Amino acid sequence: MSEKQKESLLRISDVLERIPVSKSTWWAGVKHGIYPAGLKLGARCTVWRESDIDDLIDGLKRIAMGEYSEGDANE
Repeated sequence: MSEKQKESLLRISDVLERIPVSKSTWWAGVKHGIYPAGLKLGARCTVWRESDIDDLIDGLKRIAMGEYSEGDANE
C-alpha cells in the first residue's frame, strides 16, 4: 500500500459508546489485559486506536457466536 491511511483515535467516551461497560470496568479490564491498552497523550488523556476497538468487538462477537477456538488466541 503506497498511501498511508490515517488511524482514528477514540477517547474513553467513544470507546464506552461501542463497548457497553462502566468506566471502572473498562479500566479494570485494561489493567488485567482483557481490553486493549490505550495510548497516553498526556497525564490525563488516553486514547485508543479505532482498529484495536473494532478488533475487540469482532472478537467478542465471535465468542458470543461460539466461533472462538484456542488457535485464535495465538493469532
